[in-house]
Formats: sequence, structure tokens, C-alpha cells
Amino acid sequence: MIIKKVNSVEEALKGVQDGMTFMLGGFGLCGIPENSINKLVELNVKNITCISNNAGVDDFGLGLLLKKKQIKKMISSYVGENAEFERQMLSRELQVDLIPQGTLAERCRAAQNGIPAFFTPAGYGTEVAEGKEVRDFNGKPHIMETAFQADFAFIKAWKGDEAGNLIFKGTARNFNPVMCGAAKVTVVEVEELVKPGELDPNFIHIPGVFVQRIFQGNNYEKRIEQRTVRDN
Repeated sequence: MIIKKVNSVEEALKGVQDGMTFMLGGFGLCGIPENSINKLVELNVKNITCISNNAGVDDFGLGLLLKKKQIKKMISSYVGENAEFERQMLSRELQVDLIPQGTLAERCRAAQNGIPAFFTPAGYGTEVAEGKEVRDFNGKPHIMETAFQADFAFIKAWKGDEAGNLIFKGTARNFNPVMCGAAKVTVVEVEELVKPGELDPNFIHIPGVFVQRIFQGNNYEKRIEQRTVRDN
């Protein structure tokens, strides 16, 4: 058995450099790799490309990297609740590639499974299709999308073991599973790290073969992006 455990976030992010492409799991503020993002801010890596569903909010998550202008390009499905993301995009300070959410997920999954490209009808006839190959399948035009190529994937899971087997909780499952193994190095932070054999194999969502490094995270804020309550 190969043990993937590392002792700190510093060790987990060893090899991170300026100009790299990073995948970051999460949807909104749900299931984002908080410890890894905070360390990227501290390391002050520059000119990075981030593949993520969105960019968090202004003062949390990827918003912290945007605030320090560490991100050169965002590949996302929507701008979301981040005003700074919107400002940098409209002022052209930031390169932004907005793509359909399903295509974003499938380009991650394709990279995870070693599939170089696939065809999808999503985006045909729009700016999304510009410069891409088009083929007809069953009388319907499809555009060719390529798998992502990333240096690191940063993942947040609820529970994992030292061999890298992972369990996600609730909607934090979102983009995290399809990004595991979709980059050269997959780094996972977990709320609870246990010894191999302690996880019920029937409940493991991602096997350790898709993970290179795993560490015990801490001080999770788990913010709610938009809290809505009803009157008593």
C-alpha cells in the first residue's frame, strides 16, 4: 500500500510555481480547498491559470487570489458573487474563459480518464464554438472540446485515509470528484484523516489511485454564500 499522507499544507504544495495551471474543487463556497488556497495566497505565486466553477467571493476562497492579482486567467462557468472578478473581467485586467458548466465538468472528467477530446452540442452557434471543430451527429451539430491540462488539482473532501481514499459530504461533492486525478498532481485536504482500512469501502467515492498527496486540514470556515431564512 502506498501512503499518500503529507504532514502539512507546505509539504502538500511543494513544487507549486508561477505560471502554472491549477484546478480547484468546489461550487460557490461549498467544498472549496480553503487551506490550499490560503497557502497559495501566502506563497504569492503569480500569473496562474485557475480552473474552477467560479471564483468565490471578494474576501474568501479564490477571491483572495484575485484581490492580490495572482490570477492571470480564470476558466469558469460563471462570475458568481465576486464583484472583483467581474471588475477585472470587464476592465480586461483578467483573462476569462467562460464555458458551459456541463462542459467544464466533462473537460475535467476527460482529463481524469485520459480522454483527449469529446464532442458536445453545448455552445454550438455561440462564441463558445469559435475556432473549434464541428461535426454532425444524428443530424445535430456538435463542437469538439479538449480535456484540461493542469499542473495541480486542489481538492476538499470530508474524510480520507492515508492511502488517499476519499469520502465527500453532501453537495461538497460537486466538482471535487471529477478533478481528482485530472492534473499532474492531485492534492487533497480533509477534515478527518484516518488510517488505511478505517473507511468502509462501500462508501468511498474516490479511490486513492487518483490522489498523490493528502493532508489534515484545519480551521475551516465553511461560509454560506447566500443565507436565506424565513420569519418565525
